[in-house]
Amino acid sequence: PAFRGFQRRFLLGYLPALAADWLQGPLLFRLLHGRGFLRSQIAALYSCGFASNVAFGLVSGLFVDRLGRKKSCVLSSGLCSVSCLLQLSHDFGALAAARLLAGLGTSLLFSAFERWYLHEHLERHDFPAEWIPDTFSRVALWNSGLAVAAGLLAWLLAEALPLGPAAPFLAALPFLALSGIFAAKNWDENYGKSRPCGKACGEGLRGLVSEPRALLLGLVQALVESILLIFAFLWTPVLEPHGIPLGIAFSAFTAASAAGSALFRRGAAGRLRLQPL
Repeated sequence: PAFRGFQRRFLLGYLPALAADWLQGPLLFRLLHGRGFLRSQIAALYSCGFASNVAFGLVSGLFVDRLGRKKSCVLSSGLCSVSCLLQLSHDFGALAAARLLAGLGTSLLFSAFERWYLHEHLERHDFPAEWIPDTFSRVALWNSGLAVAAGLLAWLLAEALPLGPAAPFLAALPFLALSGIFAAKNWDENYGKSRPCGKACGEGLRGLVSEPRALLLGLVQALVESILLIFAFLWTPVLEPHGIPLGIAFSAFTAASAAGSALFRRGAAGRLRLQPL
């Protein structure tokens, strides 16, 4: 019962932030195109978000450990909230700032929350490490459902409200506020070991050089992520001229992704005995 209560507190803080992140995805290209920007300008805005995510991702772990993981979770919600508000602007500079803040907030979203949970699970509550997969399997299940629902909700809001494709970004604000406020009031703070940035990066590079399989895995993952980011930019202009509702298409993509994950898990545990490389 104590573990279930702790798990519930984590999910109530984390899942709204994931829902807000998914709401911002389906209609971003349509929003920027509707503001009159050229495709090359939209590509530059997308690149601002990707670049800030990558650049900050190199030091996000150290930043989170020093600032405090709970504070970092709240900061993630705040950065993403400002980013959503800036989407109402028609100014290229403001939208570029929105993408930069979104990249920073997303980097924290996928580092601070999990770091906070692992420390609380193992160090503060001393729950068995074997219970960790149970929590993250629940996160994965809920995240898939939230992704599908977000696509449909974004489409409905854009069609029903005069704000059009900006409506999902405003709809994300209550979810971000819920996540930040809940974490601030119900989570304890924890910190990681303070290490110099140069030393930590050096250890990571030495680990890659000394372990070729890790380096190969990183390269393969980088190529896969590159394909996905290119797809994220291109799918809207390819489908929209055909009259396909973008929110429904987004939900179909995420549902297919969830189905693929479920099929692999079944294949790994069943007769096929599929194994990751």
